[in-house]
Amino acid sequence: MLKRSSGMMLFILTGVLCLPGSARSAVGQQKVTGALAVAKEPAEKRLQEFLEAFNSGDAEHIRKYAAANFAQSFLTDIPLEEHVKIISMGREQSGGFDLKRVVVRAPNSVEGLLQGRKGKDWAKIKLAVDAAPPYRITDIGIMPSGPVLAEVPAGPLTDAQLVEQFKKYLEQASAADQFSGAVLIAKDGKPLLKAAYGLADRSFNAPNRVDTKFNLGSMSKMFTAVAIAQLAQKGKLSFDDPVAKYLSGWLADDILRKVTVHHLLTHTSGLGSYFNDKFMKSSRELYRNVEDYKPLVADEKLEFEPGTKWSYSNTGFLLLGAIIEKVTGQSYFDYIRENIYKPAGMVNSDCYGMDEVVPNLAIGYTHMRGEWKNNLFMHVIKGGPAGGGFSTVEDLLAFSNALLGNKLLSPEYTKLLITAKPERNSPKYGYGFGIEDNGKAVGHSGGFPGISSNLLMFLDSGYTLAVMSNVDAGAFDVTDSFKAMLQSRLQDKQKTDTWEQAVPPPK
Repeated sequence: MLKRSSGMMLFILTGVLCLPGSARSAVGQQKVTGALAVAKEPAEKRLQEFLEAFNSGDAEHIRKYAAANFAQSFLTDIPLEEHVKIISMGREQSGGFDLKRVVVRAPNSVEGLLQGRKGKDWAKIKLAVDAAPPYRITDIGIMPSGPVLAEVPAGPLTDAQLVEQFKKYLEQASAADQFSGAVLIAKDGKPLLKAAYGLADRSFNAPNRVDTKFNLGSMSKMFTAVAIAQLAQKGKLSFDDPVAKYLSGWLADDILRKVTVHHLLTHTSGLGSYFNDKFMKSSRELYRNVEDYKPLVADEKLEFEPGTKWSYSNTGFLLLGAIIEKVTGQSYFDYIRENIYKPAGMVNSDCYGMDEVVPNLAIGYTHMRGEWKNNLFMHVIKGGPAGGGFSTVEDLLAFSNALLGNKLLSPEYTKLLITAKPERNSPKYGYGFGIEDNGKAVGHSGGFPGISSNLLMFLDSGYTLAVMSNVDAGAFDVTDSFKAMLQSRLQDKQKTDTWEQAVPPPK
């Protein structure tokens, strides 16, 4: 189960509490300590308090602690009783958590490594507090992890030290069978590190390479959003157009009239996901083209009035793909190849069919009942507008360079994509791009059993991280570890937000 709000977030992934297999539980050479010093920083103190409440298993204790110590914004995003329900369920499944190591310390945030008491599985926790007393909790995240998290040096790093430290972490994570995939770090568009670890095909012991094609998961939404923006820039559609202007028969007419292109792009449509029960019980062979998914969404209802809330929607981006086809007269796949992959120089990216022979394509692997299983019968046979395509870390850097270099869109429309829309209930998402750190970092991640990938572009410092993995949650720890190291790299360095000089976005 995953609970997520539009603003601050509380994640409890029950899967992390029951991840089987010795590879996830083996500490290897990573040393952790049982006893932890008394916290000095406010966030670390709150972390220890929260875990005490979590581990109590007492719903009333949890309720009183949350009511007194969670920020009002956190309680607004997720009601108190929902917090109590999620925390109690997490406690029941994990048996409680022991804090083994604090990885990142800061006055207003903290990250630590946890181990479940029941299954001995590993997780990481991230907690943030208000900047001023009484330091109420504004954000909590408990996410899947392996036993290896990067140690973050206290002082600022040079680029060479950043790369060396990160390589050591990747080697440890790979040795613990915690990471399998490829990683690229770039500065100002030029690679500082390209490396690959683990196996692309475990049946044949075929190793991953830097140019191995990995599944993107939901990262394909970035390409769909760029395509829509290109059509808007050419005057072929408007972001405020109702979906009914382009599509009919996909949903009830009143829904198509209410929902706009803007709502689809920002996940504020009120629509859900076509990965529903009907899809799960159907042959994947039925779904290859955008139009094939139409029967899956025909009966979908709105969860809320469009524009009033934020809720992640795969159906929304599927409809964007259908709009692209309607406006251009091309298939979604042809348009993306010709107008995004080709001008960006992405030579190893496409929505490959899983029954096709594709050179150097990684198979995804998920842990089930204590052993690795491939994911070939779990996901779509061919990706599309909402996700499921393939790419490489080198191609993702090419996409980043083309996007930020305004080769795909004008500066105005590029900024529009990578700018949050808080005034329209999308505070951490632009058009197909997630927004972090008040706009200083943008990108998108993708995840599914055996799929874990991420592209993150740090606009203020010029760094780019592309990480693609063919194991469960493989990119999560890699991304967070790099972000922590980058924070140390830039600790005493004056930063400027070059994007502030961009032209105001179009209306």
